[in-house]
Amino acid sequence: MQRRPFLQSAAAALAASMSWSGVARAADWPSRLIKIVVPFGPGGVADVTARIVAKKLGEQLHQSVIIENRPGAGGVVAGELVARAAPDGYTLLLMSNGTAVSEGLFRHLPFDAQKDFAPISTLGFFDIVFVVPADSRFKTLADLLAFARANPDKLNLGTVNIGSTQNLAAQLFKTTAGIHAQIVPFNATGAVLTALRSGQIDAGVEVLSPMMSQIRGGTLRALAVMGEKRAPELPQVPTVRESGGALAGFYAASWNALAAPAKTPPDVLQRLNQEVVAALKSPDVIHSLTQINVQPRPGTPAQLAELLGAEIRRWGGVIKSAGIPQQ
Repeated sequence: MQRRPFLQSAAAALAASMSWSGVARAADWPSRLIKIVVPFGPGGVADVTARIVAKKLGEQLHQSVIIENRPGAGGVVAGELVARAAPDGYTLLLMSNGTAVSEGLFRHLPFDAQKDFAPISTLGFFDIVFVVPADSRFKTLADLLAFARANPDKLNLGTVNIGSTQNLAAQLFKTTAGIHAQIVPFNATGAVLTALRSGQIDAGVEVLSPMMSQIRGGTLRALAVMGEKRAPELPQVPTVRESGGALAGFYAASWNALAAPAKTPPDVLQRLNQEVVAALKSPDVIHSLTQINVQPRPGTPAQLAELLGAEIRRWGGVIKSAGIPQQ
């Protein structure tokens, strides 16, 4: 007669024990090394950003925070590794707009970016810029647009690989402006620069950071940036949206963020968010990031989730309208 109450009592005790052990694990975090998986090779803007933030997090948490570079398949390799990792806060993903692009670029992904990751915070945003050779006939973006409209399919815009943010930003610009232009993909930024110098392409669409030395040195001229506001590094250069008309609402930028595997304990996610926000607000991190033309921008998990969803919808639409085949 007393068996059922006993079993109920035992089940309740077990549930309480499991609950308390989970809280204890969250309270004890971190007790060992933390790994940030970066879906790009060493030396790029995203990698350097991750290393700057990792160093500061390590100082704040009194634990080693290391970078593991896992480039390949447009970020799919890194994403799959983290999606399958234990949800304990010790394996994190450097998420980017490339994560959003992959949702529209690949038919079958080994993860769902919105379901298999727990957002932590955005880290930084970096501008995409229109550049031309210093001796180009195009002195302004209006000049470039006028030429494109008067000479359909004669304007050549160079970007890195098909499906990259730069390539899709050029596609979005072409569609929004209502022009017919050729978008020529190259396998690396250096190849875009070589094509610009040789006259093979008329303009390049690239992330600002690797272009800055050429712009400052007078080899290249920046016509416009694609962000919502003028770039702090180039206050004299207008935004694309300043062209008005159909381009008045134009916006494209690259960004990165931190995420953890889904089902990571909420207490751990909250702590991670607090530490990342504190790191991004520290003067030394702000200085280091602005030196590589990254604008630090911490946020809440909810803001990152909203950004990711919006970017998936946006770039998925660009991929379809540009006729880029899914891989």
